[in-house]
Amino acid sequence: MVVTVLVMIFAAVHAFRALLLSEQADLELLLLFAFIPARYDASVLAGGSVPGGMAADIWTFVTYAFIHGDVVHLAINAVWFLAFGSAVARRFGPRRFIGFFALTAAAGAATHLALHAGTFVPMVGASAAISGCMAAAIRFVFQMGGPLSVFRRGDASAYRVPAIGLLAALRDPRILAFLGVWFGLNLFLGFGSLSLAGAHQPIAWEAHIGGFLAGLLAFSAFDPKPHSDAIE
Repeated sequence: MVVTVLVMIFAAVHAFRALLLSEQADLELLLLFAFIPARYDASVLAGGSVPGGMAADIWTFVTYAFIHGDVVHLAINAVWFLAFGSAVARRFGPRRFIGFFALTAAAGAATHLALHAGTFVPMVGASAAISGCMAAAIRFVFQMGGPLSVFRRGDASAYRVPAIGLLAALRDPRILAFLGVWFGLNLFLGFGSLSLAGAHQPIAWEAHIGGFLAGLLAFSAFDPKPHSDAIE
């Protein structure tokens, strides 16, 4: 349910922007809630400021995740979020999941800031948080009796199996294959020319990686279930 509600919020925000706001009002919304690296660089602003002040300096680390470039961007993120976010939400519960979503979104923004300091191009989209959910999911979905196990259980207990330790996960061939494909795709997005259809903007692939690494490393802090004996 928490994932469904978040997707509904994503859709409502996009509908509000597309149907009710003028171009100028939409720009003002982006300045207030999108993540803009220039906000944190006084030398670039040259004595000026980005609307929102110190409060927006904080909240845009998360609020950018609720804004999407167009319907294609929204639809792609919704599909991936429903697939991976649902599995993690079933395991964490809604409160832990919302905290995890915020953390991984913020980690993606921080990574983007570190590599694009001073730029005025706004970053939007939930992809960093979704990447964090992907990283969290691989810690348990392949486990015996887990959601993707050959010997899968047919009920909610599949989401409560002991998680694999981080070091053990990095030795699992299935997880390594997933990591290889995922990182390879993001590097291709970064160094190639691929972009989302209709978005007319480059993909913030560095934010994806930041969110993914945060999800991988922070999983144990949010996970309420027992872990395997493998080293965390």
